[in-house]
Amino acid sequence: MRDLNIISLGDERAAQLGVQTERVKKILLIMASLIAALAVSVSGIIGFVGLVTPHILRLIVGPDHKILYPTSAVAGGIVLLMSDTLARTILMPREIPVGIITSIVGVPFFLYLLVKSKKQVF
Repeated sequence: MRDLNIISLGDERAAQLGVQTERVKKILLIMASLIAALAVSVSGIIGFVGLVTPHILRLIVGPDHKILYPTSAVAGGIVLLMSDTLARTILMPREIPVGIITSIVGVPFFLYLLVKSKKQVF
C-alpha cells in the first residue's frame, strides 16, 4: 500500500522515490480484475457499490489507502445491506432487484464524478 500512496503523487515522483510504477500498476490491474470477477461471480451484478463507495469515502477520510481500503470494505457492506433491506421492503411482499437500488444511488454520483473530472482536465 505504501507504493500505491507514493504513486498517487505522480509517476515521475514515484519513480524518483524508487517505485517501479509500471510493475505496480500491472499487478494492481490484475488484482483488481480478479477481485471484480470473483465478486460478480459470487453475488451477481450489484451495480455501483464498488465504484461509488470508495469515491465517497475518499472525500470523507482522505486519500491514504491504509485507511481507505478497510473503510471502503466496511462501508460497501453497509451500503449493500441498506440497499437490500430497502429493495425487500419498498413493495412488500414483492422484492426489487438490489441492483436497481444501487444504480439509483450510483448513477447520479458516477455522472457527477465524470463531470467533475472533465472540468479538471479542460
